[in-house]
Amino acid sequence: MMRLTILLSAVVLLSSVSAAQQPTQAILAGKLVDVRTGQVRTHAYILIAGDRIASIADAAPSGIPVTDLSAYTVLPGLIDAHGHILSNPTTQNFAAHLRTSIPQATVWGVYNLRLWLDHGFTSVRDACEGPADYPQFALRDSVKRGMILGPRITAAGSCISITGGHGDGAPFSPDLELPRGRNVADTVDDIDHVVRRDIKYGADWIKLMATGGVMDPISDYHVQELSEAQMAAAVEVAHRAGRKVMAHAEGAVGIKAAVRAGVDSIEHGTMLDEEGAALMEQHHTWLVPTLYCFQHDMETGLSKGRDPDSFAKGKEIMAAQGPAFRLALAHHIRIVYGVDDADVDESVSREFGALVQGGLSPLGALQAATINAATMLGKDSDVGTLEPGRFADVVAVKGDPLSDITVMEHVAFVMQGGKIVKDPAHPDRNPVIHVQ
Repeated sequence: MMRLTILLSAVVLLSSVSAAQQPTQAILAGKLVDVRTGQVRTHAYILIAGDRIASIADAAPSGIPVTDLSAYTVLPGLIDAHGHILSNPTTQNFAAHLRTSIPQATVWGVYNLRLWLDHGFTSVRDACEGPADYPQFALRDSVKRGMILGPRITAAGSCISITGGHGDGAPFSPDLELPRGRNVADTVDDIDHVVRRDIKYGADWIKLMATGGVMDPISDYHVQELSEAQMAAAVEVAHRAGRKVMAHAEGAVGIKAAVRAGVDSIEHGTMLDEEGAALMEQHHTWLVPTLYCFQHDMETGLSKGRDPDSFAKGKEIMAAQGPAFRLALAHHIRIVYGVDDADVDESVSREFGALVQGGLSPLGALQAATINAATMLGKDSDVGTLEPGRFADVVAVKGDPLSDITVMEHVAFVMQGGKIVKDPAHPDRNPVIHVQ
């Protein structure tokens, strides 16, 4: 009797596993791009079981619904690896955050997440936020629980800075000095505390300000800010806790210090020199160059209330962007897609064109926003490719992005985890409201 019971239990278990793997829907792709190799498969069916891809086939099983994308090129869901979720896209006024409550910033975050998804970005890495109570973690967890619609979020904690550095957030006269920010670290001991606080409250990544920046009016992007010892301490604490570390780094000296300290990714890298590129190649450090963000800033100028000193820095640094990126490519540094622009709706898809204009191949640009980003984030077993076992995160565009990368600016179809978010056959489904 016991042997019969065990046998019956095994049969039931095998039946349930088999049922779970049975396709529940399919997508017919006119062209299906393998982002690992650049090979294109025509008239292919993506078979989906629940929220995952079951297989890629030449025909769909009978009895399941098929979404016809035979007129489109189909790719994996996209990943923006440098976003600031709480950004207000209507202003570049540095003081605007002082007039914005944290609840209002969080509402901006809900709005921005919907825009990312509408443009085909099914995952995003938040690259730090200012509020000390981490609204980005609440948004991340709310998306995961299905409470709000948006990309899957990997979130950094605070923007760890020195007093007066890029991320201090208080560029006021001495008589208006504010309490010290929770993100400010002037010593190695301070770094330990700030990093541990970020991890305590849920940070997936740690964000360091290795140099000054462009957008704020007080720091100098040439200057290294956090010391190499501070950054090494942050890396040690973060890696021991299973977290990764990104470093905002514009100037060449700060880039090299951050790489030697062991950070996992350099953000911007706008003044990368030969020595720094060789170091990044040696250390296998990722680069998220955010090219279009700086280019877009030149287009908008002072029209959104940007500080004139900040704009002057932006104009100056643009001369270094092209040569630095070409150095990165010459040293085979691994490139990841990131936008770093408050105006998600206008900018989020434009980085593709900037990467190709900078010297990356169209396939390389697609890889930067898919398999490369997924690998850097440690999510490549779940996202980044259209392969069995991965999430059914699928986008479709008209035209051929391997010959004209700008078609990626017009994503027509979006599926996230097997659920259709945007469909050219039903343009009124889940419409996005655009603010004035």
